Amino acid sequence: MITYIKGNITHKSPTHVVVEAGGIGYHINISLHTYALIEKLEAVKILTHQHIKEDSHTLYGFSESIERNLFRHLISVSGVGPSTAQLMLSSMTPDEMRASIIGEDVSALKRIKGIGAKTAQRIILDLKDKLLKDGGDNNLLTNAPQADNTIREEALSALVALQFNRIHAQKALNKVLKAQPEIGQVETLIKLALKELS
Repeated sequence: MITYIKGNITHKSPTHVVVEAGGIGYHINISLHTYALIEKLEAVKILTHQHIKEDSHTLYGFSESIERNLFRHLISVSGVGPSTAQLMLSSMTPDEMRASIIGEDVSALKRIKGIGAKTAQRIILDLKDKLLKDGGDNNLLTNAPQADNTIREEALSALVALQFNRIHAQKALNKVLKAQPEIGQVETLIKLALKELS
């Protein structure tokens, strides 16, 4: 199993890259999220998942471990293949995907092309508990600024410490951040979320 590839990018598009390592060019399928993070890079260390079928060996690449973990969770769901998972992770950031699944937001998942109500419900049913257990797995590689995400995670931790239900807290934070995405202080975010939760 190839776990990552490190080398120069010889070709780049929003759906795949070719990375040359050891004189071999690897064709790696990527999401728009990963593309946005590596768009300006010439060399990259890209985390990979190798999907093997009888007639093909396909590599999927990720700039962050949280995205690869989500991809692996998604393809474990009946009816969700690697191409669908790649499309899902191109339609939402990993954090938005996690929040939609944990917050049981069927309508958000249904907005993704090819995901119907039944598939959305199955994804939530199969993955919600797994993602809650994975809660601390935010081992992001050093590609993108994560200030907003850090504030959100700190606010969520604080609300959970205050004995609020994690899912209700997630929903409240999503609502506040959707209305005021420019919030830059944890305290402000917590106060606004508390109003939503009261």
